[in-house]
Amino acid sequence: MQGTASVVLAGLVAALKLVGGTLAEHTYLFLGAGEAGTGIAELIALEMSRQTKTPIDECRKKIWLVDSKGLIVSTRKESLQHFKKPWAHEHEHVGNLLDAVNAIKPTVLIGTSGKGQTFTQEVVEAISSFNEMPIILALSNPTSQAECTAEQAYTWSKGRAVFATGSPFDPVEYNGKTHVPGQV
Repeated sequence: MQGTASVVLAGLVAALKLVGGTLAEHTYLFLGAGEAGTGIAELIALEMSRQTKTPIDECRKKIWLVDSKGLIVSTRKESLQHFKKPWAHEHEHVGNLLDAVNAIKPTVLIGTSGKGQTFTQEVVEAISSFNEMPIILALSNPTSQAECTAEQAYTWSKGRAVFATGSPFDPVEYNGKTHVPGQV
């Protein structure tokens, strides 16, 4: 678990060199709140806390998770598994990923759901509408379970996504430019 989380954190640090800002200046939305998603989220929060000297509970507020029942919010706290409870923030209930993207307006979208094709065209277009260079990490394996393909991410973001996956994808030609997806 920590190995995956550390590789994802390294991928985010590399992506920030393109996008700009620090870990703490970004807002993260995960699709998938199992142990993989929460483990990655926790390492991001720990690194944010280390960099900013801010308490970890404050850093966790920049990280949101969506599970099969929607956005993890405080009104759901009693029914959540223990590893999800730190991620239950104050917010109204949001039942699906697209509505969560529109409500939270993340700069980083991370998929650990194990469900392919869940970063739909509407989701990628939504995150791209308020980010010049959205960071999209479709981490689920194998490639058939990736939340979206490299071609979809680049096409739907009009070539602006900083994209990486958990499985290898071939380079994508979009609008005369070759995009080489990262693998984290």
